[in-house]
Amino acid sequence: MILITGGSGHLSTLVAQKASVAGLHFATGSRHAAGGQQDTRRIDFDDPGSLDFSEVETLLLVSAGYAEDDVVIARHGAVIAAAERQGVGHIVYTSLTGTGDHLGFALAHRWTERRLQQSGMAWTILRNGLYAELIGSLAAPVDGVIRAPFGSAPISAVAREDLADAAVTVLANPASHAGAIYELAGTDAFTIADPARELDVDYLPESLTAARQRLTVPPLLPFQPAMLMSIYSASAAGFLQAGGSDLRRLIPDEPRNILQLAAAALRAVG
Repeated sequence: MILITGGSGHLSTLVAQKASVAGLHFATGSRHAAGGQQDTRRIDFDDPGSLDFSEVETLLLVSAGYAEDDVVIARHGAVIAAAERQGVGHIVYTSLTGTGDHLGFALAHRWTERRLQQSGMAWTILRNGLYAELIGSLAAPVDGVIRAPFGSAPISAVAREDLADAAVTVLANPASHAGAIYELAGTDAFTIADPARELDVDYLPESLTAARQRLTVPPLLPFQPAMLMSIYSASAAGFLQAGGSDLRRLIPDEPRNILQLAAAALRAVG
């Protein structure tokens, strides 16, 4: 059986939907799972007693990156250790694209990759690019102007749904992907000026200093401003454009239009 963690999250939900269509035998794990809910286990990375991987042959570990690095590392370490003890054969991990090494949340991903490679289990690493939907939402205009300091360099964002397709391809035959590290950045790239033109709004990026001051205002959690600032600064410095991608090797159709997705997300929050 396959177990998909993060069952209530956007990516995990898409993977589960597509796995169902593909006829895969799977269950989902979520910290919010209700007792007795069919094909759903309560899996809370902060509660080691809930990490029940009995009868699980392949585990899709969807990163629990919504926290400080030490918390994420502890969560992932607990999951991998429990999987080792309980005889899970293969872990598929949703990591971060290599172009994201300058981002403030890369460290926990690279730690998890190393821990998996040192385990006795088979593993596959999906180095997912930044979602086009996320980039669009972070570029939301204020009073008709986009001020987020992404700079002018291209960003190789990727559709969340394409990443779900890639995960299902691996889950359908994990043995054939054992030991593989797939770079899943977008196959195309756009600058923030592109969706600005789509929406007929101005793009006048503010300074990183101004952005940091703006991000100190609640309701952001304490660890979030640094993460967001790292996206802005890495983009402005030109580090979010990928030199290549394995995406087409793992998805059934052509990659989705990332510019349209970014513009739609931008429009939705603008």
